[in-house]
Amino acid sequence: MKGHNALRICILLIFALLIPACSSTPSPDTVTKVPAPDPSSSPVTLKYYTIGTPDTDLEKVNETLNKLLEKKINVHIDYNKINWSDYGRSLSNIINSGTNFDIAFSTEGDQGDYSGNARKGTWLILDSYLKTIGKDMYDTINPLLWEGVKINDNIYGVPTNKEIAVPEWWIYKKELVDRYNIDISKLTTLESLEPVFKTIQQNEPRFTIMELDQYSHNFFALEDYEYILNRDIPLMVKSTDKTLKIINIFETDLARTTLNTLRKYYKAGYINEDASVKAGSGLGKDQNVFWREGGAGPYSATSWSKDTGFEVVAQQVSSSIVTTESARGGIMVVSSRTKNAEACIKFLNCLNTDPEVRNLINFGIEGLHYDLTPEGQVAVNKDSGYAGVQYTQGNWFILKTLKGDPPNKWEEYKKFNSDAIKSVTLDFTPDISSPSVSSQLAAVSRVTSKYYPGLMTGTVDPEKILPKYLKELKAAGIDELKNNLQQQIDQWHAHKK
Repeated sequence: MKGHNALRICILLIFALLIPACSSTPSPDTVTKVPAPDPSSSPVTLKYYTIGTPDTDLEKVNETLNKLLEKKINVHIDYNKINWSDYGRSLSNIINSGTNFDIAFSTEGDQGDYSGNARKGTWLILDSYLKTIGKDMYDTINPLLWEGVKINDNIYGVPTNKEIAVPEWWIYKKELVDRYNIDISKLTTLESLEPVFKTIQQNEPRFTIMELDQYSHNFFALEDYEYILNRDIPLMVKSTDKTLKIINIFETDLARTTLNTLRKYYKAGYINEDASVKAGSGLGKDQNVFWREGGAGPYSATSWSKDTGFEVVAQQVSSSIVTTESARGGIMVVSSRTKNAEACIKFLNCLNTDPEVRNLINFGIEGLHYDLTPEGQVAVNKDSGYAGVQYTQGNWFILKTLKGDPPNKWEEYKKFNSDAIKSVTLDFTPDISSPSVSSQLAAVSRVTSKYYPGLMTGTVDPEKILPKYLKELKAAGIDELKNNLQQQIDQWHAHKK
């Protein structure tokens, strides 16, 4: 009998280890019960870094979150937010110093360098975990997002399950659109804006017509072009071009037409005079601006109206294309040095499948940071001491909607995702680690920083300045860089086939 009981206990223990940490849920308001953790073992504490303004009530939310996580998966989180402008540099210092951490937010470029750090071995490869304790999370998140975060056929991070494409939208102040009976659905090209801009300028002289800054606008996306690397390197490919031909966008007729139109608008006084030196800072609260630009998914006007403090309307002007950049817009990574890999996956799995955990980390504590309306929507309390950064932390589709949002918001997002087009370059990640390529990138970036802001805001005459830009790009090695990347993307495509 003793042997029989011991065998039964062993079987039960093995079975318990195979049960995922937080089961996926059939609806946002239903949480599947999971087996209680072993109360005899102390919770594992994971150090977590993410981006955002440190909240006055972050510690309160952290404490409440840990009580919840302890009951569910016997895990605690040491929750750290680093200011927006400091995050990339701070995370790089943490990594390079060998400081221990478990989970971090990452994206491409200067907010964690997702692909660069993956190639260096900084992030844990997750594929095996996604077949076991992270399977619910894997099944929940859109497959195109998993494809987009792959590097050399491996997954190094958990993408935020949100809109899978981030098209360009043009945003207008609703008050003026209504006053002058403007049909924004017809404003789909730069040239189509001219009559409307002229009307606003003549009748509303206090308004800035078109607010631009140094780097925020990819007008080439209107023709489905995407950057192979980033805006500092003007090499692009058309998202629907199966030949995968890389071009220097500034050598095209499209660029010349775009630059001439912007120059015309600047000279007419439509574009703010400081555009070429204005730092990008998101949507401001200046009510005396008519036109702005943004990238987002459905119902963007609702959230932008909240951000600006006044009502805006918006029109999508580029195709909904799933690019590598959009798929990597928000990723949670696990340090390859972590001593708690399974606990990290349990937490990430929970965050993406459990509405109770997800809503807490996004909205804070009910009754303190928000209240629920009779319809079950979130009404954020004035001067709330906590705000989660939604795109950085897990599955959107188990979040409650905000007061004023359409009740079917997430259904519309799912439809938007199902209608999106997959880019021909999805998951292509150039290898830029060789010294020669790094040197060319640095040289091309320096040239771009010198000319791009003036050209793309209409501040300088493209007839005079564009030839200088193109000449200096060639001297910096852009043609060699283009040839190298073309060879890489062709090899990547052959491997995919």
